Amino acid sequence: MNDSVRCTIAALVILLVGSCAARTVPTAPETPPPVVTPPPVVTPPPVVMPPPAATPPPTVTPPPAIPSPADNNYLEGLAMKQQGKYERALELFAAAWKKEPGYPGVEENFPAALEGLKKSGDDAYERGKLGEAGKRWAATMRYLSHPALKAGSPTISKAGLKGSIDKVSGILMEEGLADYRQGRLKEAIATWRQILAYDPSHEEAARSVKTATTQLKNLKKITPPTPGK
Repeated sequence: MNDSVRCTIAALVILLVGSCAARTVPTAPETPPPVVTPPPVVTPPPVVMPPPAATPPPTVTPPPAIPSPADNNYLEGLAMKQQGKYERALELFAAAWKKEPGYPGVEENFPAALEGLKKSGDDAYERGKLGEAGKRWAATMRYLSHPALKAGSPTISKAGLKGSIDKVSGILMEEGLADYRQGRLKEAIATWRQILAYDPSHEEAARSVKTATTQLKNLKKITPPTPGK
C-alpha cells in the first residue's frame, strides 16, 4: 500500500472512532438559570390623617357696661374739679352720693373740692370781688355737713366761715348805702343784690333793695322824658 492509501484509511478510522464516541458519551444537561425570587412587596403603612382641628367657639364680646346716672355724675364731677369749677364738682358729687350712698371715690374727692371752693373764695376776697367771695364761702358752708365728709373738714371752721360771710355782707351793705345816699339807686340795688345772691334770707339787704327799687320807679314817673325820645 502506498502512503496515500494509508493516510486515507487512517482518516476514516479517526472519523469512525469519533462518531462512536459521540454516540456513547451523553451530553450533560444544561443547568437552568437560578430562579430569582423578587423581594416581597413592602406595603406602606396606611396614612393616618390627623383629626380636623376643632374650631374654637366664636369669642363673644360682652356689651359695654352702661354707666349709671351716679357714674355720670361722678365722672363729670371729676372733670369739673380738674377745671377748678369746685362748686359744680361738689354739686355733682353730692348728686352721685344721693343716687348711690357711699359711692366709691366721692369720699376721696369731696374734701379736696370743698377746700378748693373755700380757697377760691379767699382769692376772690383778696382781689376785692366781695360778692364772689361771699357766694363761694356760702356754698362751702352748705357742703360742710355733707355725709361724704365723714367727720367734717378738719381745716375749715364753720364759725370762722360764717364770720367771713357776715363781714363781706356788712361791707357790701355799706357800699350800697353810700351809693344810695349819692342818689345812685341802680348801683345801690346792684350791690345789695350781690348779698341776696348768696344769702337770700338777709333781711336788711332785701328791705334795702325793695325801698330803692320803689324810689327808682317813682323817680321815673315824675322825671319828664328826654326830648327826642
